[in-house]
Amino acid sequence: MPERLSARQILTSLCDASTFTELPAPARESKPDGPISWQGYDASRARATDRTGEEESVVCGTASVEGTRAVLIAFEFGFLGGSLGERTGDRLEAAYIHARAHRLPVVPLVATGGSRMQEGMFALTQLQRVARQSALTREAGLPQIAVLRDPTTGGGWATLGAGADITLALPGAQVGFAGSRVRPADADPAAYTAQAQVAAGSADAVVPPERLRETVGLWLRLLTAPAEAAPPPHALGATGLPATGWEAVLRARSPERPRAHAYLDAYFTRRAALVGDRCGGADPDGMVCGFGERDGRTVAYAAQTGTATRPAGYRTAARLIRLADRLGIPVLTLVDTPGAANDAEAERQGAGPAIAELFGAVAAARTPITTLVIGEGGSGGALALAAPGNTWATPDSYFSVIAPELAAAILKRPPREAEATAGQLRIRPQDLVELGVIRGIRDVEDHP
Repeated sequence: MPERLSARQILTSLCDASTFTELPAPARESKPDGPISWQGYDASRARATDRTGEEESVVCGTASVEGTRAVLIAFEFGFLGGSLGERTGDRLEAAYIHARAHRLPVVPLVATGGSRMQEGMFALTQLQRVARQSALTREAGLPQIAVLRDPTTGGGWATLGAGADITLALPGAQVGFAGSRVRPADADPAAYTAQAQVAAGSADAVVPPERLRETVGLWLRLLTAPAEAAPPPHALGATGLPATGWEAVLRARSPERPRAHAYLDAYFTRRAALVGDRCGGADPDGMVCGFGERDGRTVAYAAQTGTATRPAGYRTAARLIRLADRLGIPVLTLVDTPGAANDAEAERQGAGPAIAELFGAVAAARTPITTLVIGEGGSGGALALAAPGNTWATPDSYFSVIAPELAAAILKRPPREAEATAGQLRIRPQDLVELGVIRGIRDVEDHP
């Protein structure tokens, strides 16, 4: 079991020195033993206060983390298991209201067993209060970055944790909607861990305690310092344009051609990854997403890696674009895929709806989106990530309605006709410019 820090200990470890200021707790008159007169509840609260020094299960305040001001909400698990009751809801609501009034991001440091049984349904309905405050804060364009401590279960996970824009977790933390005493006896305990939630696309990263301040500070800085636009990167690969359509295909498929990670390394000084579609999936081998720092300002990115993109990859990219749009952060997308994954499992995972979701996110975005085709642009699986009217290409790329081999097969041509078909499809970068499909070609001599 990982070390369980108290609320004030986790705040001390996270906040810049001498910057934490606690918010005043809202007053509430309660009848003896709480709203449902649970016998002994007042005595339990008194013992919890004696044990922890806290009056409630959360400590809320403002502080700087690596130089960025934020509202922090730290759960005290030693106070009745960090459970949520009416007074917890009062404090959480006040913290979110303060964040919106002062335009501050919110950082919940969650450690809770769920709703407080001694308050019955009054406790459970606090989740609705929390969800509304989170939604209002989201609508106000303010980021929420959750840190999952041990344990994070029940409604606290389903609202403050899973409902945050970015979800980080401490190693070994128990994370899941079902707590250890209520889940099935034969349940695999490994499924209820921080690592499992990242693998399932429900959290973004597991962060060692010694790196927590640095990581939260980076995320706060990235999500609160948007750039005005995302200029297209310059090309990193070959110079000179392909003579034929088939040459364009071969150059785009070359294993020597620079891939997404090389472009991201050259474009950003620092970056942090956004992982998972929040629907039970991730596609780390096919789509990489996140936010990066460029010239001191933030650009979001979604980049295909040269493999067939899976449904979770499209949904993750859509999640990234919607978040960037809400925060006013411009987006860079890198197109590089032979097409969408088309195996049976991809269909079962909802390939069509996932691609439709990404098309919709790009179409609805108000923030500027810039696209660079860096390799293969295979059909709708590539087009879904492309910005209408602001797509560029490198000399070692192509963009096609379908791969030349598949086009030849559909047209009932022999395989040897694939090369000629590539020419007929007009897929070279210079063809795409002439046709008005892309804005221009980025060469190595070009600079943003």
